[in-house]
Amino acid sequence: MSNYFYKSAAPTTVAIVREYSAARAEFNSRLVALGQLFGGPVASMRNLTCHVAGGVKLSESRALDAHWCRPDDHGYRALRTTAKQTKGTPKEERAAIRAEHERLLSLWREHCPKRLSIHDYWDRLDVNTGNLLMCGGIKFELDGTSYFHLGFQINKAEHHENVAAGKPTSGWIEGAVEILPSEFENARCLKNQQHEVANA
Repeated sequence: MSNYFYKSAAPTTVAIVREYSAARAEFNSRLVALGQLFGGPVASMRNLTCHVAGGVKLSESRALDAHWCRPDDHGYRALRTTAKQTKGTPKEERAAIRAEHERLLSLWREHCPKRLSIHDYWDRLDVNTGNLLMCGGIKFELDGTSYFHLGFQINKAEHHENVAAGKPTSGWIEGAVEILPSEFENARCLKNQQHEVANA
């Protein structure tokens, strides 16, 4: 895979990356709150286009099986869409299990954070999300500058030529200048240090 590194201090670019970081922090905060309601940490899941809430880390006890799927390899359990009733359960108990399951589903729907789209922010940065799906991309902001690691090259002149000709383009990030990998890694280390201090 190719690696290209860029930075931009353009106000619009920085604002978009900051908005994404704030949305991600809010998403993570809501995951923590959701976990507190259900009695265990909630997995933060990420696919190619978005962040979503995963399962809850709960006991492996079979007593939870009516409402929760069996734990995955990491110990997280997903809330079932409908309660699992075992054979021979008395009618009154079945009704109570269904009622409890509806309560759990309502609680989940009310407090589970909405899916956080990663691609919405890349679209706003004017980056081709098809290229991102194929080659990947990372973004963060540090001290008023946005940093990008892309698996494909972006070029302002080529972008404008292709747009004018109605051809596909990799996109262009406003204010972007190509930088050395070492500058990107130094900024990333500083960002990680800031994150560790903030969460200490």
